[in-house]
This record gives sequence, structure tokens and C-alpha cells, in this order.
Amino acid sequence: MSGYRARIVDRIVQDALVTFGAVIIQGPRATGKTTTGLQVAASSIRLDSSPEIVALAETSPSTILTGETPRLIDEWQLAPTLWNAVRHEVDERAVPGQFILTGSATPPDDITRHSGAGRFRRVTLRPMTLAESGESTEAFTLADLFDGAKIAGVGGPTVEEYTELLVRGGWPALVAQPNRSAQDYLSSYLDDVARVDLPHADLRADPLRMRALIRALARNVSTEISATKLSKEAEIGASDTEVSAQTVRKYLDALTRVFVIEEQPAWATHLRSKVRLRTLPKWHFIDPSLAAAALGANRRMLLDDLNTLGLLFESMCIRDLRVHAQELAGSVYHYRDEVGLEIDAIVELNDGRWAAFEVKMGGTKNIELAAHNLTVLAAKVSEKRSGQLASLNILTAGTTSYTRPDGINVVALGHLGAA
Repeated sequence: MSGYRARIVDRIVQDALVTFGAVIIQGPRATGKTTTGLQVAASSIRLDSSPEIVALAETSPSTILTGETPRLIDEWQLAPTLWNAVRHEVDERAVPGQFILTGSATPPDDITRHSGAGRFRRVTLRPMTLAESGESTEAFTLADLFDGAKIAGVGGPTVEEYTELLVRGGWPALVAQPNRSAQDYLSSYLDDVARVDLPHADLRADPLRMRALIRALARNVSTEISATKLSKEAEIGASDTEVSAQTVRKYLDALTRVFVIEEQPAWATHLRSKVRLRTLPKWHFIDPSLAAAALGANRRMLLDDLNTLGLLFESMCIRDLRVHAQELAGSVYHYRDEVGLEIDAIVELNDGRWAAFEVKMGGTKNIELAAHNLTVLAAKVSEKRSGQLASLNILTAGTTSYTRPDGINVVALGHLGAA
């Protein structure tokens, strides 16, 4: 397709079609799921093109599934009966690479209760990383950090440019058309969440309360915060009416289902000591630009508020780490224990290897503190987990990457590339 900007998930989707009967490309609206699927699809149909198509999918799913393969079915969750229809068709054909399903919402568990194990592979398409949008020098990869390679790199975005990229986000439309107003685009995106996205996913939320919760989440991005605390922060209008903790929990689940937010779970590991681990997740928007838009923050405002900028930069690092980790079949966690040691990100691969990341905007003192925390963590984990440690890393908003004499990598986010 002309003008297509390659995505990291492209290879994952292609590889999955060799093994699985169907691949599900899931993720937030406006990240390019359909466009990505069309790169490998031989035929396609969009369920959101008309109500009649949805009705046809419900009454005669075999008609929807008929076509050259791989066949792309866009917004498949609008006709939930397609899940079982695809499952049965995959079994009947007994050939991989039959269907690509794309959707902006995760259906309820009762829709997918019949297992897709061995038939479906889920791939999440998040907003673009700096490598995908062309802002990274791609000096090295996450795989290099897991292979123990010494790293080096210079150049890339400055702090001011990182801030601009953070406000714009990794949305393909804004990357392709930089003259568009990110604030207007993303404010409209957030307005549509409760009014359009959730109803389409068969979810209901009061728009006023949902927007209040989104603002509260934006103020607490990259932090551990409970539903109870969020309910106290999500005040509405002059009456200061709180959103109940029960409503907050329901709304958090709804926002997760439509891929507006994503939790960063706590890392569960064995320690040498009796110190207990904290288990609350951190919350991130699927892209930090949504948090900036919810706060009404532009580049200048963030540069004047370095604390908020630091939290949003951490969230941008988590976004990119998640995309790169998926390429390696890995997951992203965070670490915190009862004595106060906190590590911003732990990337763990399926084979048990892990790498730890502290996020700092920059500054010698901050980098030394991060290095100390990483060293303390490495000494705390069990002997087995210590043997699976691949690397200790400090992610920065700098323009220089290098491996320190103690073996800890200082990694400029704008140097990280695709494997």
C-alpha cells in the first residue's frame, strides 16, 4: 500500500499467520490496525461500514467469512457471533493463515468463552514508537540489551523535542500530518471515549464522570493509585461530587477494554530477603499524549513543570518498551517493595530472562541515583533470578547512550530501534 509506514507488529502478524488459523490485531482506535492488516490480507470486509453488514454477520456469518485468504474482518466485535464462526471455520479448514480480525475493543469474556487456544494469536497494535515514527536513530535494539551487548549512540531528540513528541503522541494521523493540532485531535478523541467508543463496545459510562476520571488518571500517570484515591480526585463541577470507588473500578475496566488505558502490573519475583513486594499496578494511558491532552498541557507548559514532564516521559518510555517487548515475546512490569525501593520497568521474556529500567530525564545526580537503585535490586533478587538478569539500564531524554564501567547501560530513548 502506497505511503505505508512500517510497524513493528508487521513481522509478528506475518509470522503468526504461518502458525495460527486466525490473528487478532487489537488496540486503540486510530492506531492503524486496519491499514496494518491490509498489508497481508488478500480480501477484506468492514463491519462498521453499515448496519446491514453487521446484521448479515450475525445471521449468516459464513457469508462474511467467504473470500480469498487471509481474509480481513474489520471491527469484528460488532458481530460477536463471528468468534465461534471463525473458530469452527479454522478447525474445518485445518490450514493456518485464514483470517485477520481487527478491533478497537475487547469483547466481554462470555463472548470468547469458547477457547481460541491454538487457533487465534492476539497482537496488540499500540501508537507508534519513536522508531516507527522516524524520530529514533535506532542505534541499537532491546534485543541488544538482552544479549549483553555494549551500546553506544549519539544524537537524536533533545529534551524540548521529546516534549513535543510526547504532546503529539504516536498517532499515525498526527505523525503523517504534523501541521494538525494535536490538542484539538486528542481532546476530541477523549470526548468520544464515553460518547462513542464505550457504547459501541456495549459499555455505558456517564460522560461527565468519565472525563473527571480521565483527568484524575492524567494527574496520576506513572504512579500507583487505588480506585479509592482516584474516586476522591475525580471531582465534578462546583458541587465537588465524587465518583464512587465502585464506579471508578467499573470505568477503569471499560477504559481498558477500549484500549485507552493499560495497567503496568507489579513484578512478582523471589527475593533473598523477607521484604514484601507491593502489588498495586501503575496506570498509563495507551499513549502519554492522551494524558497531556486531558491536562490541557502543551510543550511550553510541560517544560515549566518538570515533575509532570518527568511522569509523562516515563509513560512514553513504557509505551515504547511495551511495543519492543512484544517483538521479543516479553511483558513490562514495575517493581516496588515495602522498604521503598522502586524500579520503573522490568521487561521479562518468556524464557525467564529479564532487564530492569530506571527512567530519568537526565542529570548526573539522577543517573547515579538510578544506577544505585538498579544495583540494589540486582542484589535483592534470588540466586536463580540473578542468573536470569540480562541487563540494568537507565532510560533518559538525553542524546548520548553508553555502557558505564559498572556494566549499567545509559540509554537515550531516541536511540532504541526495532529488532
